[in-house]
Amino acid sequence: MSLEVIDFTAAWCGPCRMQKPIIEELETQYKDKVKFSVVDVDENQELARQYSIHAIPTIAILLNGELVSSFVGLTSKEKLEVEIEKYL
Repeated sequence: MSLEVIDFTAAWCGPCRMQKPIIEELETQYKDKVKFSVVDVDENQELARQYSIHAIPTIAILLNGELVSSFVGLTSKEKLEVEIEKYL
């Protein structure tokens, strides 16, 4: 079983900059259990389209490559922890 968290972001996005330290904390916390990726939507438009990203920040959670959950807008660490724990 593989769990991945993708942070869809952009350099110019204020809420994205606020989301970054939360994602970094979670990455440290779950480093051996969850793969974390950061995707700049300006540099990776095709990937953003593939996941139907229309607003940022968007956090996508994939289980075995399948999208199982996503959060649009600044999302709390606690909310993301609950969702990650659901799939571990």
